[in-house]
Amino acid sequence: MPKMKTKRAAKKRLKKTGTGKLKRAGAWKQHKLEHKHPKRRRRARRNKMVAKADEATLKVLVPYL
Repeated sequence: MPKMKTKRAAKKRLKKTGTGKLKRAGAWKQHKLEHKHPKRRRRARRNKMVAKADEATLKVLVPYL
């Protein structure tokens, strides 16, 4: 059986935690930050976890992550 290919776009956007869950970057922090409150900007820096409903789909895209 041939090796499974990794989707490179997904590999660049996802990381695996020690327990095997997937981490992703949060949204709403790229531009127009001057009008957002500092507390909101700080919270946007944190990584988010991939939703349980999407995790199985994304693990197929990055089989060796």
